[in-house]
Amino acid sequence: MGDMTDVRPGARAREGGGNPVTPVPARTRDEARPPRLAPALGAAGQLTLLLLLATATGLGPAGWAAGLAVTAGTWAVLTRALDRTWPGAAPFGPANAVTLTRAALAGGVTALVADACAGRAPGGVLVALTAVALVLDAVDGRVARRTGTATAFGARFDMEADAFLILVLSVCVALSLGGWVLAIGAMRYAFVAAARVLPWLNGALPPSTARKAVAAAQGTALLVAASGLLPRPAAYAVVATALALLVWSFGRDVRWLWRTGAGRSA
Repeated sequence: MGDMTDVRPGARAREGGGNPVTPVPARTRDEARPPRLAPALGAAGQLTLLLLLATATGLGPAGWAAGLAVTAGTWAVLTRALDRTWPGAAPFGPANAVTLTRAALAGGVTALVADACAGRAPGGVLVALTAVALVLDAVDGRVARRTGTATAFGARFDMEADAFLILVLSVCVALSLGGWVLAIGAMRYAFVAAARVLPWLNGALPPSTARKAVAAAQGTALLVAASGLLPRPAAYAVVATALALLVWSFGRDVRWLWRTGAGRSA
């Protein structure tokens, strides 16, 4: 799912400064302990989903391998992120629980896509899991705002779950439409990699309704293409349009960051 230890790609908490480090009382350390049960529950839920998929679809070796890899990776990354960035003694919260459910569903989709890569038809189960995950994407943010539990960690967790699901869906659609579809899933990760070389890409972007709409369109377009409901030319057009919008959105944000960051420094 990517490194979730920072609020945004390349961001780092300021350290040092010459001030002595004050020992933290034992009680404060206990109160600030992150909710370690959440990653374990997420892993258990994902394993349960894999067992259900094995019963319903006869999950093959490739699916099991991919599903177990995602389960272990999600548990490890989430545990590390909680240890490093969890905000004090706050509970995990219902919004993060929804995002964790989406991450588990993405693991199930990954298992089905791996089976599809091995020559097994993914079927309607993949479409159903993806549809539920996309619907829940519109839920966790609202829950966080209504319950007053919105955090930088939750926003990053939500973003990583979105990015991983889009990556997996792009692999699925690429099997039928061609490797160019992988650009949709890879673009966000390419941006993260570029930000490690070009620090000005780490700048904070202003809120944008257009950016949110384009991001949501990616999952919808890939889901429609993966469902097989459209003829190939129509599916090609839908996914190509989604990719064009994504290129425009990233290009607009990069241009804004350059003008306000590197351009101003120059």
